[in-house]
Amino acid sequence: MLRGRNRSARTPVLLVHGGGADNAAISWCRLITPLAGDRGVLAPDLPGFGYTEGIEPKRTSGEMADGLRALLDALGIEQVVVCGVSMGGEVALQFALRHPDRCVAVVAIAAGGLISRYGNLLLHSSVWAASRIPDGWLRPLSDAANRFSRQFLRSAVNHRRRLPPGLLDEYVREARRPGAGYAYALYAKNAIGPGSMRNNLLNRMSGLTVPALFFHGADDLLVDPEGSEQAARRAPDARYVEVPDCGHWAQLEVHDRFLAELRAFLLARVD
Repeated sequence: MLRGRNRSARTPVLLVHGGGADNAAISWCRLITPLAGDRGVLAPDLPGFGYTEGIEPKRTSGEMADGLRALLDALGIEQVVVCGVSMGGEVALQFALRHPDRCVAVVAIAAGGLISRYGNLLLHSSVWAASRIPDGWLRPLSDAANRFSRQFLRSAVNHRRRLPPGLLDEYVREARRPGAGYAYALYAKNAIGPGSMRNNLLNRMSGLTVPALFFHGADDLLVDPEGSEQAARRAPDARYVEVPDCGHWAQLEVHDRFLAELRAFLLARVD
């Protein structure tokens, strides 16, 4: 787990990385140090991601959120601002819904879990049927898919030159470690149902009891910004920020803009 220590009395931020071969060091490489100048920062690797060998992966975002609460219990931390990207954005929303007593605000960047169906019914049914493979096949199949991780990254950002030098190479190295994609494959398999997404949180957004910031790149090819916009409309106390000419990895591609929006949100709604 990465930590940015700060003696400030401000509520710490819990950062939750995305899926695929992602981990805390990749997702939050541009945010931990500047955020730690304001408040404490926690950035764990979720079970099965990063360097958590020997820890059984969780199958759902709800289970991941419960695991984060257990982590806070172990660290003696009462409350956090939870901030997640992509799959981690879904986990952050689950944390806010399942453990509102431990969460003072939630920030969701290009969050998953905000669609009712994967494309049209035919496409959804085809993807669901393909996902019915036995769990034992997920590891070799995800290892094979991760050989194309560099091509995948081309769809994650609009402008690769905006990313820190070496970050894409680091992601590719992570993706090519044996078993790197297994935890995400297990989550993805359990997220889709025969006719709709099992992990769809849109209808639960009206139950959010904490302030929320939804942040999304307008040109995201991996997660439709419409889900974030709808979620912000349904949540009782939410702000939606859509950034033009920006892809999926918004916190990395437009990190200065994201940090400014995050700090303004925390100052107005938390501090």
